[in-house]
Amino acid sequence: MSRIVIKNGRIIDPANNLDQTGSVQIADGKIVAVGQEPEDGFSAERVIDAKGCIVCPGFIDLSTRLREPGHSRKATFASETKAAAGAGVTTLCLQPDTLPAMDTPAVVELVKDLAEKVGYPQVLPIGALSQKLEGAELSGMLSLKLAGCIAVSNANQPMRNLLVLRRAMEYAASHGLLVIVRPNEYYLSNNGCAHEGKFATRYGLPSIPEAAETIALAQCLELAELTGCRMHFGQISGKRSVIRIYQAKKYGLNVSADVAVHQLHLTEDDITPFDSAYHVLPPLRTEEDKQYLRQGLANGTLDCICSDHQPHDIDAKLGAFPETEPGMSSLETLLPLMLALVEQGAINLEHGIAALTRKPAQVLGLDKGALTPGLAADICIFDPERVWQVDDLTWNSQGHNTPFWGKSLKGRVVHTLQGGRVIYSLLPI
Repeated sequence: MSRIVIKNGRIIDPANNLDQTGSVQIADGKIVAVGQEPEDGFSAERVIDAKGCIVCPGFIDLSTRLREPGHSRKATFASETKAAAGAGVTTLCLQPDTLPAMDTPAVVELVKDLAEKVGYPQVLPIGALSQKLEGAELSGMLSLKLAGCIAVSNANQPMRNLLVLRRAMEYAASHGLLVIVRPNEYYLSNNGCAHEGKFATRYGLPSIPEAAETIALAQCLELAELTGCRMHFGQISGKRSVIRIYQAKKYGLNVSADVAVHQLHLTEDDITPFDSAYHVLPPLRTEEDKQYLRQGLANGTLDCICSDHQPHDIDAKLGAFPETEPGMSSLETLLPLMLALVEQGAINLEHGIAALTRKPAQVLGLDKGALTPGLAADICIFDPERVWQVDDLTWNSQGHNTPFWGKSLKGRVVHTLQGGRVIYSLLPI
């Protein structure tokens, strides 16, 4: 592997409390030294001048769909890992709702093979909590863990009842597996497509009350205390959920949570009528909910930011709003939307980077998310001032389903290194 020096950049590494201008030396795919000028004996084969840019650990995304295996008409590993590299993301967590579902070691091996073939090996599979994600019979969680799954989840599918969920959590706890849940009371949400508020009322849309999330969250918190299971709540969207998670953490429950980056910016007031790019689950909620999500991120109640990347083909987003498939193609807006939070004063830059690096690594128990000498050289270099437009010339994902299409965003990845390899380099203007 190449010996690389990244020089003149502002190095921000929340895991090591580092914020200074200096260099990063890389050899054999690992970080050799950080924050000092290259040593006389270190001969670099490549020098990357990061002047005016920020050098930080590569981002870790806790929730993505790459649409393979099973839905390659929507996207492929090739297209979406290219989008991830262009977004500074060096580790992707793949949700188990593939086709077939990720409920056997064979499917896990297939996912790992697909990742290797496209030269992006750091796709971490999340195993299915139940067989075929049907919520009735438990999956072989130990075999999934041995095959390489970093956690288990039922994705967006409901468990049949609370007893099955309890047994699943007990099984996971006995093998030290993290359980990831997007809290949603399936029957209460009643196949809705928008928040139960003024937008849904105005346009007569089937709606999802905030209580669908908070009731499911409360049940999971009770079961987490009962079973001792380590739980992570994904894509939190409401004020009362933030309050409940804050209380659970205050009283020592071993839980963590993330929020999708678009939930920190968009509300039901931003939805353009009949534009299915805004159809996401959980739905975009109120301005008050958004402000609580921001506060929860700032005070540590919400640990991480994720993209919740869900690329779709054109057909999936055609038709009446309730008939379209939910989800947003969001990998490539992850960095600029995080930087917008910083610019708006919701969080500081170090906190934003930590929510994409150190904290996801802690949630998953990974030795990543830091620029510590000896660790793999997963690095993102970005220009926080570069303005770019979301269009066909700048977009890598096969899914164009984003409400930010055609808009100008601030903050652009310049280089991405994964294991010491440069997997993305922005062409000069």
